[in-house]
Amino acid sequence: MRNGLVLLGIVVLANSILLGQATPGTQDSPAKAASAPKPTTAQTTAIIDTTAGKMTCTLFPDKAPVGVANFIGLASGTKDWKSPTGATKHGVPLYDGTIFHRVIPQFMIQGGDPAGTGSGPDPVAPFKNEVSHNLLFDQPGRLAYANAVPNTNASQFFVTEVAFTGQQAQMLNGNYTIFGQCDDDSVALVKKIAAMSRDANDRPYRPIKINHITIQKPGGAAKSATAPAKKPAAATAPKPATTPK
Repeated sequence: MRNGLVLLGIVVLANSILLGQATPGTQDSPAKAASAPKPTTAQTTAIIDTTAGKMTCTLFPDKAPVGVANFIGLASGTKDWKSPTGATKHGVPLYDGTIFHRVIPQFMIQGGDPAGTGSGPDPVAPFKNEVSHNLLFDQPGRLAYANAVPNTNASQFFVTEVAFTGQQAQMLNGNYTIFGQCDDDSVALVKKIAAMSRDANDRPYRPIKINHITIQKPGGAAKSATAPAKKPAAATAPKPATTPK
């Protein structure tokens, strides 16, 4: 998968070179004020709080039920996982404190590896891709799992900065599980992070950290979750970029 991301990164790099609240009614006699209902959401949403700002992403449990369940479980600590040293973590959010270890301008930012390198051992058992013909990398802000090859998804994920067409799209579509869509403000943050100074392995010199992830489920109040990060494409600063791993 990493090699595939390298090829995609090269294409991306080449192209980039060419290219109020209502007022309560009055009452005659004192009455207990009705408590305001808690905010609810119509869709499952992940709010990824980072040291650079927040990303708000709508999750797609109808398109990627396994991927979404895995992400929520790891973010909230309801799913067990193994640390880079092999210790089992129970009730511990995986993503809190992890970094975006790979950033590629005009492509994506990648995180989700508890080891912080992108090549750490998978913290959970790999699971299969979930792809849909009508859910493609045709718009910026796609939230997707990174993998070494198809069907090796675990915890690493990436968020795209741009929409992809042509050869770039062909290399992504059908090979990576898209399990969410981040809003416009989030894409602006992705652009900011992707543009950070980085080394030849696309690792930022000053990596952005994930502080906390909050999961908001339909019809319910926000549920807090802490989380760390897994794999998309890599690009070297002076060298050609790579694809999500």
